[in-house]
Amino acid sequence: MLTNLSIKNYALIDNLSVNFKDRLSIITGETGAGKSILLGALGLALGKRADLSTLKNTQKKCIIEAEFSILNYQLNSFFEENKLDFEEETIVRREILPNGKSRAFINDTPVTLQVLQTLSEKLIDVHSQHQTQQLSNVSFQFEIIDALANNSAKIESYKRGLRLYNELVKELDELKKNQNLAKEQYEYNLYLFEELKNANLFENEQSIIEKTLDKLNNIEDVKLNLLEAQSIAFNDEIGLKVLLNSITTNLNKISLYSDEYKELYNRILSLKIEFDDIASEVEKATETLNFDASELVKLNERLQLIYDLQKNTL
Repeated sequence: MLTNLSIKNYALIDNLSVNFKDRLSIITGETGAGKSILLGALGLALGKRADLSTLKNTQKKCIIEAEFSILNYQLNSFFEENKLDFEEETIVRREILPNGKSRAFINDTPVTLQVLQTLSEKLIDVHSQHQTQQLSNVSFQFEIIDALANNSAKIESYKRGLRLYNELVKELDELKKNQNLAKEQYEYNLYLFEELKNANLFENEQSIIEKTLDKLNNIEDVKLNLLEAQSIAFNDEIGLKVLLNSITTNLNKISLYSDEYKELYNRILSLKIEFDDIASEVEKATETLNFDASELVKLNERLQLIYDLQKNTL
Protein backbone atom coordinates (compact mmCIF):
# COMPACT_ATOMS: atom_id res chain seq x y z
CA MET A 1 0.00 0.00 0.00
CA LEU A 2 1.02 3.61 -0.54
CA THR A 3 2.32 5.03 2.76
CA ASN A 4 3.85 8.34 1.68
CA LEU A 5 3.95 10.63 -1.33
CA SER A 6 6.64 13.33 -1.53
CA ILE A 7 6.49 16.04 -4.25
CA LYS A 8 9.05 18.74 -5.10
CA ASN A 9 8.80 21.37 -7.83
CA TYR A 10 5.75 19.93 -9.56
CA ALA A 11 2.94 22.04 -11.04
CA LEU A 12 1.77 24.37 -8.25
CA ILE A 13 3.66 22.53 -5.52
CA ASP A 14 7.03 23.65 -4.18
CA ASN A 15 7.42 20.92 -1.59
CA LEU A 16 4.77 18.59 -0.19
CA SER A 17 4.70 15.31 1.73
CA VAL A 18 1.49 13.37 2.28
CA ASN A 19 1.28 10.39 4.67
CA PHE A 20 -1.31 7.65 4.23
CA LYS A 21 -2.26 5.46 7.16
CA ASP A 22 -3.13 1.76 7.08
CA ARG A 23 -6.80 2.60 6.73
CA LEU A 24 -9.10 4.43 4.34
CA SER A 25 -7.70 7.82 3.27
CA ILE A 26 -9.92 10.38 1.55
CA ILE A 27 -8.73 13.65 0.02
CA THR A 28 -11.41 16.23 -0.62
CA GLY A 29 -11.41 19.83 -1.81
CA GLU A 30 -12.92 22.28 -4.19
CA THR A 31 -12.19 22.30 -7.88
CA GLY A 32 -8.66 23.65 -8.40
CA ALA A 33 -7.55 22.73 -4.90
CA GLY A 34 -4.90 20.33 -6.24
CA LYS A 35 -6.44 16.85 -6.00
CA SER A 36 -5.67 16.06 -9.64
CA ILE A 37 -2.13 17.39 -9.16
CA LEU A 38 -1.53 14.77 -6.48
CA LEU A 39 -2.77 12.01 -8.82
CA GLY A 40 -0.66 13.43 -11.66
CA ALA A 41 2.45 13.41 -9.47
CA LEU A 42 1.72 9.85 -8.36
CA GLY A 43 1.24 8.80 -11.99
CA LEU A 44 4.57 10.37 -12.88
CA ALA A 45 6.26 8.42 -10.10
CA LEU A 46 4.69 5.25 -11.43
CA GLY A 47 6.20 5.70 -14.90
CA LYS A 48 3.87 7.90 -16.92
CA ARG A 49 5.24 10.20 -19.63
CA ALA A 50 7.09 13.24 -18.31
CA ASP A 51 6.38 16.79 -19.51
CA LEU A 52 8.50 19.88 -18.82
CA SER A 53 5.32 21.93 -18.46
CA THR A 54 4.75 20.21 -15.12
CA LEU A 55 7.87 21.79 -13.58
CA LYS A 56 7.00 24.78 -11.42
CA ASN A 57 10.54 26.14 -11.62
CA THR A 58 12.05 25.16 -14.95
CA GLN A 59 15.55 25.81 -13.58
CA LYS A 60 15.26 23.06 -11.00
CA LYS A 61 14.54 19.36 -11.28
CA CYS A 62 11.27 17.84 -10.18
CA ILE A 63 11.47 14.97 -7.68
CA ILE A 64 8.56 12.71 -6.80
CA GLU A 65 8.91 9.84 -4.34
CA ALA A 66 6.25 7.27 -3.50
CA GLU A 67 6.81 4.91 -0.59
CA PHE A 68 4.99 1.55 -0.52
CA SER A 69 4.64 -1.14 2.10
CA ILE A 70 4.96 -4.36 0.06
CA LEU A 71 5.47 -7.06 2.70
CA ASN A 72 2.39 -9.02 1.62
CA TYR A 73 2.61 -8.39 -2.12
CA GLN A 74 4.67 -11.52 -3.03
CA LEU A 75 7.09 -9.47 -5.11
CA ASN A 76 10.35 -11.15 -4.08
CA SER A 77 10.70 -12.92 -7.43
CA PHE A 78 10.22 -9.64 -9.33
CA PHE A 79 13.05 -7.99 -7.39
CA GLU A 80 15.30 -11.03 -7.91
CA GLU A 81 14.64 -11.14 -11.66
CA ASN A 82 15.47 -7.43 -12.03
CA LYS A 83 18.44 -7.54 -9.61
CA LEU A 84 16.88 -5.06 -7.19
CA ASP A 85 17.14 -4.87 -3.42
CA PHE A 86 13.91 -6.04 -1.84
CA GLU A 87 12.73 -3.75 0.96
CA GLU A 88 9.50 -4.08 2.91
CA GLU A 89 9.23 -0.31 2.64
CA THR A 90 10.07 0.24 -1.04
CA ILE A 91 10.65 3.76 -2.42
CA VAL A 92 9.95 4.58 -6.04
CA ARG A 93 11.53 7.86 -7.21
CA ARG A 94 11.16 9.80 -10.45
CA GLU A 95 13.27 12.82 -11.37
CA ILE A 96 12.52 15.24 -14.22
CA LEU A 97 15.57 17.32 -15.15
CA PRO A 98 15.36 20.87 -16.57
CA ASN A 99 16.76 19.62 -19.90
CA GLY A 100 13.72 17.34 -20.33
CA LYS A 101 15.41 14.08 -19.42
CA SER A 102 14.01 11.87 -16.70
CA ARG A 103 15.39 9.20 -14.40
CA ALA A 104 13.69 6.45 -12.42
CA PHE A 105 14.83 4.63 -9.29
CA ILE A 106 13.60 1.75 -7.17
CA ASN A 107 15.18 1.70 -3.72
CA ASP A 108 17.90 4.04 -5.08
CA THR A 109 18.76 1.65 -7.96
CA PRO A 110 18.38 3.18 -11.46
CA VAL A 111 15.82 1.34 -13.58
CA THR A 112 14.18 1.70 -16.97
CA LEU A 113 10.65 3.05 -17.30
CA GLN A 114 9.51 -0.38 -18.44
CA VAL A 115 10.69 -1.99 -15.19
CA LEU A 116 9.14 0.87 -13.19
CA GLN A 117 5.82 0.52 -15.02
CA THR A 118 5.79 -3.25 -14.54
CA LEU A 119 6.30 -2.82 -10.80
CA SER A 120 3.74 -0.01 -10.62
CA GLU A 121 1.04 -2.28 -12.02
CA LYS A 122 1.62 -4.57 -9.06
CA LEU A 123 1.64 -1.79 -6.47
CA ILE A 124 -1.34 0.45 -7.10
CA ASP A 125 -4.44 0.85 -9.25
CA VAL A 126 -5.22 4.44 -10.23
CA HIS A 127 -8.59 4.77 -11.90
CA SER A 128 -11.39 7.23 -12.42
CA GLN A 129 -15.13 6.68 -12.36
CA HIS A 130 -16.16 3.53 -14.27
CA GLN A 131 -12.46 2.53 -14.74
CA THR A 132 -12.67 -0.59 -12.64
CA GLN A 133 -11.88 -3.36 -15.12
CA GLN A 134 -9.02 -4.70 -13.02
CA LEU A 135 -11.42 -5.30 -10.13
CA SER A 136 -13.14 -7.93 -12.26
CA ASN A 137 -9.83 -9.67 -12.95
CA VAL A 138 -9.82 -12.95 -10.99
CA SER A 139 -6.05 -12.94 -10.50
CA PHE A 140 -6.17 -9.40 -9.12
CA GLN A 141 -8.99 -10.35 -6.75
CA PHE A 142 -7.01 -13.30 -5.41
CA GLU A 143 -3.93 -11.12 -4.96
CA ILE A 144 -5.99 -8.73 -2.82
CA ILE A 145 -7.49 -11.58 -0.77
CA ASP A 146 -4.08 -13.22 -0.24
CA ALA A 147 -2.53 -9.91 0.78
CA LEU A 148 -5.28 -9.26 3.34
CA ALA A 149 -5.07 -12.84 4.64
CA ASN A 150 -1.27 -12.65 4.89
CA ASN A 151 -0.90 -15.81 2.81
CA SER A 152 2.57 -15.06 1.42
CA ALA A 153 4.26 -17.94 3.28
CA LYS A 154 1.55 -20.40 2.20
CA ILE A 155 1.72 -19.18 -1.39
CA GLU A 156 5.50 -19.60 -1.52
CA SER A 157 5.16 -23.08 -0.04
CA TYR A 158 2.53 -23.93 -2.65
CA LYS A 159 4.74 -22.60 -5.44
CA ARG A 160 7.65 -24.75 -4.27
CA GLY A 161 5.36 -27.77 -4.07
CA LEU A 162 3.93 -27.03 -7.53
CA ARG A 163 7.41 -26.69 -9.05
CA LEU A 164 8.45 -30.00 -7.46
CA TYR A 165 5.24 -31.65 -8.68
CA ASN A 166 5.77 -30.39 -12.23
CA GLU A 167 9.37 -31.62 -12.19
CA LEU A 168 8.25 -35.04 -10.96
CA VAL A 169 5.49 -35.19 -13.60
CA LYS A 170 8.05 -34.35 -16.28
CA GLU A 171 10.42 -36.98 -14.91
CA LEU A 172 7.60 -39.56 -14.81
CA ASP A 173 6.64 -38.76 -18.42
CA GLU A 174 10.26 -39.23 -19.45
CA LEU A 175 10.43 -42.56 -17.63
CA LYS A 176 7.21 -43.72 -19.29
CA LYS A 177 8.56 -42.66 -22.67
CA ASN A 178 11.81 -44.56 -22.09
CA GLN A 179 9.83 -47.57 -20.84
CA ASN A 180 7.70 -47.59 -24.00
CA LEU A 181 10.81 -47.30 -26.19
CA ALA A 182 12.47 -50.14 -24.29
CA LYS A 183 9.33 -52.26 -24.63
CA GLU A 184 9.14 -51.60 -28.37
CA GLN A 185 12.83 -52.46 -28.75
CA TYR A 186 12.37 -55.65 -26.73
CA GLU A 187 9.38 -56.73 -28.81
CA TYR A 188 11.25 -56.01 -32.03
CA ASN A 189 14.33 -57.94 -30.85
CA LEU A 190 12.10 -60.81 -29.73
CA TYR A 191 10.49 -60.85 -33.18
CA LEU A 192 13.94 -60.99 -34.82
CA PHE A 193 15.03 -63.75 -32.45
CA GLU A 194 11.95 -65.84 -33.29
CA GLU A 195 12.61 -65.32 -37.01
CA LEU A 196 16.22 -66.48 -36.61
CA LYS A 197 15.14 -69.41 -34.48
CA ASN A 198 12.44 -70.53 -36.92
CA ALA A 199 14.83 -70.16 -39.88
CA ASN A 200 16.91 -73.04 -38.44
CA LEU A 201 20.10 -71.90 -40.19
CA PHE A 202 23.28 -73.97 -40.25
CA GLU A 203 26.90 -72.91 -40.51
CA ASN A 204 28.01 -71.50 -43.89
CA GLU A 205 24.55 -72.11 -45.34
CA GLN A 206 24.55 -68.85 -47.27
CA SER A 207 27.89 -69.62 -48.94
CA ILE A 208 26.78 -73.15 -49.84
CA ILE A 209 23.48 -71.97 -51.32
CA GLU A 210 25.16 -69.19 -53.31
CA LYS A 211 27.65 -71.66 -54.82
CA THR A 212 24.90 -74.18 -55.60
CA LEU A 213 22.78 -71.50 -57.27
CA ASP A 214 25.78 -70.32 -59.24
CA LYS A 215 26.20 -73.88 -60.56
CA LEU A 216 22.48 -74.33 -61.32
CA ASN A 217 22.19 -70.98 -63.05
CA ASN A 218 25.10 -71.98 -65.33
CA ILE A 219 24.24 -75.67 -65.66
CA GLU A 220 24.32 -75.74 -69.46
CA ASP A 221 27.84 -74.33 -69.54
CA VAL A 222 28.92 -76.74 -66.79
CA LYS A 223 27.43 -79.73 -68.56
CA LEU A 224 29.05 -78.81 -71.89
CA ASN A 225 32.50 -78.51 -70.35
CA LEU A 226 32.13 -81.74 -68.40
CA LEU A 227 31.16 -83.61 -71.59
CA GLU A 228 34.10 -82.13 -73.48
CA ALA A 229 36.47 -83.09 -70.65
CA GLN A 230 35.00 -86.58 -70.58
CA SER A 231 35.43 -86.90 -74.38
CA ILE A 232 39.07 -85.83 -74.19
CA ALA A 233 39.72 -88.33 -71.42
CA PHE A 234 37.93 -91.38 -72.85
CA ASN A 235 38.28 -91.03 -76.65
CA ASP A 236 39.09 -94.53 -78.02
CA GLU A 237 41.86 -93.29 -80.30
CA ILE A 238 43.37 -90.09 -78.93
CA GLY A 239 41.84 -89.91 -75.43
CA LEU A 240 44.17 -89.01 -72.58
CA LYS A 241 43.35 -92.31 -70.84
CA VAL A 242 44.48 -94.31 -73.90
CA LEU A 243 47.58 -92.19 -74.32
CA LEU A 244 48.56 -92.44 -70.65
CA ASN A 245 48.09 -96.21 -70.81
CA SER A 246 50.43 -96.37 -73.81
CA ILE A 247 53.06 -94.19 -72.13
CA THR A 248 52.82 -96.24 -68.94
CA THR A 249 53.28 -99.52 -70.91
CA ASN A 250 56.28 -98.15 -72.80
CA LEU A 251 58.08 -96.92 -69.69
CA ASN A 252 57.28 -100.14 -67.85
CA LYS A 253 59.09 -102.14 -70.53
CA ILE A 254 62.35 -100.25 -70.00
CA SER A 255 62.07 -99.69 -66.23
CA LEU A 256 64.26 -102.74 -65.58
CA TYR A 257 67.20 -101.27 -67.47
CA SER A 258 67.98 -98.35 -65.16
CA ASP A 259 66.85 -96.57 -62.05
CA GLU A 260 66.24 -93.48 -64.14
CA TYR A 261 63.69 -95.30 -66.33
CA LYS A 262 62.13 -96.89 -63.28
CA GLU A 263 61.69 -93.45 -61.69
CA LEU A 264 60.02 -92.21 -64.86
CA TYR A 265 57.73 -95.24 -64.86
CA ASN A 266 56.75 -94.70 -61.20
CA ARG A 267 55.95 -91.05 -61.88
CA ILE A 268 53.81 -91.75 -64.94
CA LEU A 269 52.08 -94.52 -63.01
CA SER A 270 51.20 -92.08 -60.20
CA LEU A 271 50.00 -89.59 -62.80
CA LYS A 272 47.88 -92.29 -64.48
CA ILE A 273 46.31 -93.29 -61.17
CA GLU A 274 45.49 -89.63 -60.35
CA PHE A 275 44.16 -89.06 -63.87
CA ASP A 276 41.99 -92.19 -63.72
CA ASP A 277 40.53 -90.91 -60.45
CA ILE A 278 39.87 -87.45 -61.96
CA ALA A 279 38.36 -88.95 -65.10
CA SER A 280 36.11 -91.14 -62.96
CA GLU A 281 34.97 -88.10 -60.97
CA VAL A 282 34.26 -86.18 -64.19
CA GLU A 283 32.21 -89.10 -65.48
CA LYS A 284 30.31 -89.30 -62.20
CA ALA A 285 29.69 -85.54 -62.14
CA THR A 286 28.35 -85.69 -65.69
CA GLU A 287 25.98 -88.53 -64.86
CA THR A 288 24.66 -86.88 -61.67
CA LEU A 289 24.26 -83.40 -63.16
CA ASN A 290 20.53 -82.69 -63.25
CA PHE A 291 18.45 -79.48 -63.38
CA ASP A 292 15.52 -79.28 -60.99
CA ALA A 293 13.49 -76.09 -61.40
CA SER A 294 11.70 -76.60 -58.07
CA GLU A 295 15.05 -76.96 -56.30
CA LEU A 296 16.20 -73.71 -57.89
CA VAL A 297 13.09 -71.89 -56.61
CA LYS A 298 13.51 -73.38 -53.16
CA LEU A 299 17.16 -72.35 -52.91
CA ASN A 300 16.37 -68.82 -54.11
CA GLU A 301 13.65 -68.45 -51.48
CA ARG A 302 15.97 -69.76 -48.79
CA LEU A 303 18.72 -67.35 -49.81
CA GLN A 304 16.28 -64.42 -49.87
CA LEU A 305 15.20 -65.33 -46.33
CA ILE A 306 18.83 -65.17 -45.21
CA TYR A 307 19.26 -61.77 -46.91
CA ASP A 308 16.09 -60.45 -45.24
CA LEU A 309 17.25 -61.63 -41.82
CA GLN A 310 20.58 -59.89 -42.34
CA LYS A 311 18.83 -56.66 -43.36
CA ASN A 312 16.52 -56.71 -40.32
CA THR A 313 19.36 -57.24 -37.85
CA LEU A 314 21.42 -54.30 -39.08
